[in-house]
Amino acid sequence: MVFTIALLFSCEDNSQALREMNIDNQDPLATASNIRMVYTDSLKIQAVLTASKHIDYTNLSFRYAEFTEGLKVIFYDDLGNENEVLADYGILYDETKLIDLKGNVELKSHDGSILKTNQLFWDFQSEWLFTEQPFTFNDKDYNFKALRLDTNRDFTKFQTGSLIGTITVSEPEDSLSKK
Repeated sequence: MVFTIALLFSCEDNSQALREMNIDNQDPLATASNIRMVYTDSLKIQAVLTASKHIDYTNLSFRYAEFTEGLKVIFYDDLGNENEVLADYGILYDETKLIDLKGNVELKSHDGSILKTNQLFWDFQSEWLFTEQPFTFNDKDYNFKALRLDTNRDFTKFQTGSLIGTITVSEPEDSLSKK
């Protein structure tokens, strides 16, 4: 009888503890090394991402993937020109298609322009880039530093915070100054 009572007291319902352990499980779905991901649209290559380490958390309710050892993205514009993004770390949020790039972020355009910052958000679907961090931008017409950036991928529409640097502006010659 004592043995039966001891057995009953030692058995307890652990189902709640098991549920809590499963909820808190933040383990990745997969980890891969030396990856190459090709993004296509209508059989046209849009971008090629390479990274030495990829950690996939798409098993969580808010799915994402991390590139903890840096990444390189070559993306192509409508004319097939190559543009390059480098960063020490990246995280891709699956549902929002937002990429958060951190650490020595460099965006090199095919025309020679270079953007450098410590953090850059890239909205892949709307092809929009933004940061609240200080950045530098250099091309044939611009050489400046600023505190924030909001731009399209071609840098034809952009807004910045306070500017420091030089901007080349060309104005048509005034007909009155020819006298």
